[in-house]
Parts: sequence; C-alpha cells; structure tokens
Amino acid sequence: MDAQIKSNGDAVTSITSHHQYKTDGLERDELQTSPIAQFNAWFKHAIDQGVQEPEAMTVSTVDTSSGVPRPSSRVVLLKQVDSQGFLFFSNYTSRKGREIEANPYASLAFYWRDLHRSVRVCGRVERLSQQDSKKYYDSRPLGSRIGAWASPQSSTISSRGELEQKVHDIECKFGVPDAAGLDEGKSYTGPDKDIPLPDYWGGYRIVPDEIEFWCGRPNRLHDRFKYTRDITSKLPADQDTWTIDRLAP
Repeated sequence: MDAQIKSNGDAVTSITSHHQYKTDGLERDELQTSPIAQFNAWFKHAIDQGVQEPEAMTVSTVDTSSGVPRPSSRVVLLKQVDSQGFLFFSNYTSRKGREIEANPYASLAFYWRDLHRSVRVCGRVERLSQQDSKKYYDSRPLGSRIGAWASPQSSTISSRGELEQKVHDIECKFGVPDAAGLDEGKSYTGPDKDIPLPDYWGGYRIVPDEIEFWCGRPNRLHDRFKYTRDITSKLPADQDTWTIDRLAP
C-alpha cells in the first residue's frame, strides 16, 4: 500500500506508508570493483525495466551567501557518465552555478522507485571545456538552444509573458521565428540554424570520491554499500582503487 495522508485541519499532515520493499537484496560479491561500472549496470537495468526518466537526479549544492551554509537542491537530468564522473549542463549564472562557483562540491541522488533502488554520489565539481559544452549544446533541439539564450535562469521575472517576449526577441535576432513553439500552428519549419553557445552556459562534471548503492528490503532492513577513495586522487574514477563498505540501514 502506498502512502496515506491524514490531515488535522490545516496545521498537521501525517503520512503513513505501509509499503514493503520486496527485492532479492544486494550482496557484496555482486558488486563490481568500479562504482562507475556498477552504476552503469544499474542504470542500464533501469532503462531495460522501463523506468521513466531514470536520468533524473537531485543535485544538491551549498548556499554560503548568507554566511550560514544552507543546503540547496533541485532535479536535473544526467547527460553522460564518463571515466571521470557524472555530467550535466546548466546556466553558469543560475543559483546552482553560483553555489558551485563558491563551493565546488555537490551530491547527486537517483531514486528508481519501481526497482527499490537508489544511488548517491558525492564529489568535486568541475566545468567542462567550452569545446565539450558546445558539442552537447549543438546537439540540442533548436528551441532548447533559443531557450538557453532567453532564460535568465533563477532570476526573478514579472510574468510568463516577460519570458515569452525574451524568447521572441532571441528568435528574431537569429532569424528563427517561433523556434521554441510558443505560437501554436506557427512553428519554425526552416533549416536548422547555427545558434552560438552562450558564454554563461555549459557543462559540469561531478568527480566522485564517494558513491553509495541502496537496495530496499522488507522491514526497512535495506542493503547499503558505499564506495570511497582518496579525495585528492587524480586517477579516472573507473580506474582508481575504491574501498567498499557495507552500511547499516
């Protein structure tokens, strides 16, 4: 049974879950030596099992602007896993971008509910090269490239209309009327255009030093295994020596 909600007026909402996790669990001898290989195996399984948006992950950073460190989280889409770590793309002037600039460490959390599996990643954040960022940017749909120019991500705007006006202005600038599809029935049908990469937009890589794999089991007696390595290591994540520990649930 999924969660049940009991409300006491507007003041208190109690959530009771009777859901039991039913899996075969996870044993130490099932784990691969590299957490990157282990993640790739779990990610492929999630795709094969039809998990919707398995690439969706919670990216957590730290806001230090007030002088008191405060956690800050949002859902972002994973775009690639390479030998060094986990890649995603964003506006460098967004809230997450500013927080990464001030404190270049972050964590990621994946949760695949239907599989009763979760993965947590912690590590250093580095920017991708402009060349790598442009390669991905150029592969995006035309409307998404227009959106990268039009949206002052995380800034306050007065209305949806203001955003749409910015989109129209950028479309006119690059000669691609309604590339973002805001005017129903008037979408741009011409050839693709070379929309330049904004200098404030690009990729990030989380270079992990800790990766945890969680597998749900009955009565909350879950299986958890944590991979760790030297935080100063410069070796590729998929080639380094990792320590694997079982954690209590």
